[in-house]
Amino acid sequence: MSKTAFVFPGQGAQYAGMGKDFYDNFKESKEIFQRANEALGFDITKLCFDGPNEDLSITKITQPALLTVCMAIYEIIKKNSNNNSVVMGGLSLGEYSALTAAGAMDFETAVKLVYNRGNYMQNAVPLGEGGMLALMGCTDEDAIRFCKTVTERFGLLEPANFNCPGQIVVGGKSAAIENALGQTAEFNIKKAVKLQVSAPFHTSMLISAGNKLKEDLSKIKFKKPSCNVISNVDTEYYNDDLIIADKLEKQVYNPVRWEACVRKMIADGVNTFVEVGPGKSLSSFLKKIDKNVKSINIDSIAALEQYLQLTYA
Repeated sequence: MSKTAFVFPGQGAQYAGMGKDFYDNFKESKEIFQRANEALGFDITKLCFDGPNEDLSITKITQPALLTVCMAIYEIIKKNSNNNSVVMGGLSLGEYSALTAAGAMDFETAVKLVYNRGNYMQNAVPLGEGGMLALMGCTDEDAIRFCKTVTERFGLLEPANFNCPGQIVVGGKSAAIENALGQTAEFNIKKAVKLQVSAPFHTSMLISAGNKLKEDLSKIKFKKPSCNVISNVDTEYYNDDLIIADKLEKQVYNPVRWEACVRKMIADGVNTFVEVGPGKSLSSFLKKIDKNVKSINIDSIAALEQYLQLTYA
């Protein structure tokens, strides 16, 4: 029997116009956007549809915008398919979409929480003091060794995202980032690309953001997820509502272990991954992790119809 995982993207997947065809064609999707506007107290719908992309890329806007679009699409999938999902997951911010889809918190709670999370992450490190690099063509071990050496020589640099084989993101002090670019050949790194982000996400430089988020999380009464949801921090499933707050806090300043999450889901029998939301980043990672599993991306009505035809074929 086919076992399906629904997975949700993180920051970087956003674009102006995302989710508009769902808003225009499904009352359930329109309601999600309207609920987001009311919960946040500003028009996130207009930002999702019209941008501009510069505003949509501000972390405190990106996070609630992506969660809103993902939930607007997921509502329609849930309504129209015989959900045989055995697990859900998400990359960084996407983990909040997964927990919301699995009923661990209501949508209003989630959208306000990720708005605050974006604010805390954005303000944790003064602009210009931190950054991130994507490392291509190296092993996890090479990336870890690279970070350790750069830290000893130039200042803090830490692994932030283990996305897929040959793509690891690292983050740290700006001086370390600048100097690190000249050290890559020594560590079997084929290419290093400086990312256009405002802070070194998922590194220890974000501990203050995690502490602030912890206060918000402590006020939420989470429910046990209705299906397995995998944690980026330790690649274990949330089997208890009492551990959700602790893991979400730690996720802010610990590496996202996405490749290991996917391998765990595959080992547990998942053979189809449905990426719910804008972009195809998770599907592209999946191809590099395991070519034998199927991936489907749903970010348009045409893609949804194609998925439903396959589901009921």
